[in-house]
Amino acid sequence: MEIEQYMHDVGRQARAASRRMARATTGEKNAALLAIARALEASREALAEANRKDLEAGRANGLDAAMLDRLELTPARIDTMIEGLHQVAALPDPVGEITDMNYRPTGIQVGKMRVPLGVIGIIYESRPNVTIEAASLCLKAGNATVLRGGSEAIHSNQAIAACVSRGLQEAGLPEEAVQVIKTTDRAAVGHLITMPEYVDVIVPRGGKGLIERISQEARVPVIKHLDGICHVYIDAQADLNKAEAIAFNAKTHRYGVCNAMETLLVHADVAPHILPRLASLYAEKGVELRGCERTRALIDAKVATEEDWGTEYLGPVLAIRVVDSLDEAIEHINTWGSHHTDAIVTESYTLARRFLAEVDSSSVMVNASTRFADGFEYGLGAEIGISTDKIHARGPVGLEGLTSQKYVVFGDGHIRE
Repeated sequence: MEIEQYMHDVGRQARAASRRMARATTGEKNAALLAIARALEASREALAEANRKDLEAGRANGLDAAMLDRLELTPARIDTMIEGLHQVAALPDPVGEITDMNYRPTGIQVGKMRVPLGVIGIIYESRPNVTIEAASLCLKAGNATVLRGGSEAIHSNQAIAACVSRGLQEAGLPEEAVQVIKTTDRAAVGHLITMPEYVDVIVPRGGKGLIERISQEARVPVIKHLDGICHVYIDAQADLNKAEAIAFNAKTHRYGVCNAMETLLVHADVAPHILPRLASLYAEKGVELRGCERTRALIDAKVATEEDWGTEYLGPVLAIRVVDSLDEAIEHINTWGSHHTDAIVTESYTLARRFLAEVDSSSVMVNASTRFADGFEYGLGAEIGISTDKIHARGPVGLEGLTSQKYVVFGDGHIRE
């Protein structure tokens, strides 16, 4: 009952704060963002110390290398958090924007106005920098947010929460506009996702198990993606130097991220030329290769099973398949992919256009690494997550994805005849 009462108190405070945030001016919101950035800069030592506690506990609890990497709050990542706050402050404020205004035959004007969603609950694992990314975007979009980070990052998240609280207070906005759950009790999640009277939308960020649980149990709408099974397809008309750079970067830039390539598809015409080059580069990085029969005829690789085509490794493992056509590549991606991010490397405008039109993913790329599927790289300032859903928001969710629209009508004493 104690945890239930705590969560309902948090929900009530968030709902009240959301009403104040809905009328906050752009100047107030930007002032809060910049104040939070200053607080982070002034609290580097405290942030590092809190993060050290989490890393030590994580190692003691046997967290794997990918999880520890996500958990670590390096000086460079603190720099990125601060830069992200400045970028979000510099972005146009979507709230209050009126579009599609038209006169109707009756004389009224009808348009759409962009408005905040209200209260956004965000549940995430490991990465403490998500706390700032989520808080900043929700704040700029005029929402209140309730953040529930993983227990492995509790000290880091609370240290960041203190900076957020100071920034909101300095700007004259309610501290309850951003609340970071203080308990590691997993029951808090169950309450957060079943409080439609307080919470308008849930955004889960983490492993497949977490997201599946949230999707099944939530009583409020969920913005999510389950897997990041991303592909790069090297076409017969690819520039092989571009293909080499893109396929290497997409896999090895960072392993434990949702936009890393997990399956490489290569057209049979160029496979004998590009696969040995890539295999040598992957070997230097210690990447384990799993290939189809035609792949293994060209390079040293383990046998790829059907399970490999549908696996998000989040580590130094790559599945490779040789295909005979663009149609076969698209069929493979739409069958085995997770609708997250997929790329083609080709010099053919016609084939690139087909790939863009027919691959059913939230981000589709031509001659670029899948690692660019990120709100920061897309110019959103930061992202609250990536959605593979088709309703409301799709792809990296930035400011616009954290707002909705309502119809507005202007008249001058008009009545309906």
